[in-house]
Amino acid sequence: MTVRVRVAPSPTGDPHVGTAYMSLFNLAFARRHGGAFILRIEDTDRTRYIAESEQQIFDALRWLGLDWDEGPDKGGPYGPYRQSERLDTYRPYVEQLLAGGHAYFCWCTPERLAAMREEQQRRKQPPGYDRLCYGKTREERERLGGFSDRPVVRMLIPDDPAQLPLTFPDLIRGEVSAPRPDDQVILKADGFPTYHLAVVVDDHLMGITHVVRGEEWISSTPKHLLLYDWLGWQRPAYAHMPLLRNPDKSKISKRKNPAARLLWFR
Repeated sequence: MTVRVRVAPSPTGDPHVGTAYMSLFNLAFARRHGGAFILRIEDTDRTRYIAESEQQIFDALRWLGLDWDEGPDKGGPYGPYRQSERLDTYRPYVEQLLAGGHAYFCWCTPERLAAMREEQQRRKQPPGYDRLCYGKTREERERLGGFSDRPVVRMLIPDDPAQLPLTFPDLIRGEVSAPRPDDQVILKADGFPTYHLAVVVDDHLMGITHVVRGEEWISSTPKHLLLYDWLGWQRPAYAHMPLLRNPDKSKISKRKNPAARLLWFR
């Protein structure tokens, strides 16, 4: 097996020091095992996308000597390496999940979802989608109000706990447990995938063998494992790194700490 690892920053502003942190360990792991280090740009969040941020990511990582083997500017056998250039890649897998009963259309408006969350908070209920749209046709759902003409697609998280991979092996932490996930949106109304679908599809198609990422993604891992299983793909190995933190143990934020911005050090 040839080791293949990646980092996948989002071009939404000044590069975060965490991108360099994860790049360092991914690059070191790839070099130690004679593998490949891939840079992928996750630019599906078009509301936060900043065009010049991509070049800043390239420049900052190269300034630190954290060069990659495959990426948007270098090409490679598994390109393109920008998610916005891979939109046609994701749709067949969405259709497969819908056909297999693992996903469903949701026509709820943002206003209806906001009201639902407020009511859950008022009742001190766990947050999560209430499945108003599940099992309904477009016409049936339209009669209920709070309806949008442009649906999203959600994962259908199994009700049976035995079908949920809430415990999984981690190369750093051993056996890890995570909470039950919500019915995650995997395809947005604009046709772009969310992170959760795109990261699984891209990691599989790019042959990623080891996912080395921050511990903030532990709670999302059950969703990703479900997608691997539903699509009939082999799961990669996971290693969740501790977060970089401020001296007071709080998470480093670009809004509060200038040292969180890689360009601050240049």
